Amino acid sequence: MHSNLEFAKNLLLAQDYTCVLYNGKDTLTSNERGVKPLLQWLESGQDMTDFCAADKVIGKGAAFLYVLLGIKQVYATVISESAKHVLEKNGIALEYDTLVDRIMNRTRTGFCPIETAVAEIEDANEALRVIKATLRELAGN
Repeated sequence: MHSNLEFAKNLLLAQDYTCVLYNGKDTLTSNERGVKPLLQWLESGQDMTDFCAADKVIGKGAAFLYVLLGIKQVYATVISESAKHVLEKNGIALEYDTLVDRIMNRTRTGFCPIETAVAEIEDANEALRVIKATLRELAGN
């Protein structure tokens, strides 16, 4: 499976994708930022347990979504300490380039609102509920 992670990582780094999932035959890619592609894949109901993931930025919220997707291996260019903890606690193999204390928001004026919203959460299903509620708030709904 390691070669699948390398394939996903290389595709992520070579193209302008934010996220790549690969299982040896199927490739799923996204240019969407944040947790949106992970939520879409989760809601699709597709079995992701054989997929590896390569992602530009993984905060704690994204880490919980990878747990719910059943991903077994993840590569991140940037990952937060809390995301690393969630992945390791759930037995997900991890490679990364840069480990940061917390993920910054897109304007770099504060911390990522999703990571902040799930900061005290330890359960993936509870995190999913909070992530969806936070996205609704951010969208003004």
